Amino acid sequence: MAFEPFQQLLRSIQGKRNSGGLGEVQNAQQIAFLRGLQKEIQPEEALTIPLTELNVVVFDIETTGFHPEKGDEILSIGAIRMNGSNILEDETFYSLMHSEKNIPLEIIKLTGITNEAIQSAPPAANVFLEFLEFVKDSTLVAHHANHERSFMKYASNHYFRTPFKYRIVDTAFLFKIVERNLSIVKLEDFCSHNHIPIINRHHALGDAVLTAKLWSLYIERAKKIGCENLQDVYDRFARLQ
Repeated sequence: MAFEPFQQLLRSIQGKRNSGGLGEVQNAQQIAFLRGLQKEIQPEEALTIPLTELNVVVFDIETTGFHPEKGDEILSIGAIRMNGSNILEDETFYSLMHSEKNIPLEIIKLTGITNEAIQSAPPAANVFLEFLEFVKDSTLVAHHANHERSFMKYASNHYFRTPFKYRIVDTAFLFKIVERNLSIVKLEDFCSHNHIPIINRHHALGDAVLTAKLWSLYIERAKKIGCENLQDVYDRFARLQ
């Protein structure tokens, strides 16, 4: 996806490609760009915006494993924008991320992402910044978000030595307050439970779209039980613990 300010930055460092770390492409310009983006976000303000008006970006990542601190990497990011319970189907983001490492065979089978595909993909740091420009000041949402949160925090620090300041809301908060006795965990099981067709599972954008459909349903259900905003959701969730 193209965003003019970031494309101007890319042109200024044209030809300087690498797979990650603080190399030539991860320079002071990129660090300043990220910090500028993060100055625009106000994560605490999102707590009091009505759920039906909250701008969110629902996203998903495919990775080589579960532990970024042990060398696991993001292979792809997919996202879709929402306003309240409305899914903005034409406002999506998807990209593979470059890596020189070999993908474990089970991950290739699961995601369909090949070593050849990631070796010719854009530099990971560039994709990370491009994704955040797509997000702008929206609140991030992910299904059982600890996985996404750990990789986002690690990537921000690894590439740019900058803390990741975006709020990531876990869908589990909504699911738990609406159906507290439901023991489902997997995304496909939640979709089946809610009669949502399972399409493009284990594709980052496909999973983001499935998660967005669930978020849309549960936003409306949360409102019916008295939750007007994220603060209400968090408060009610805390009382269940």
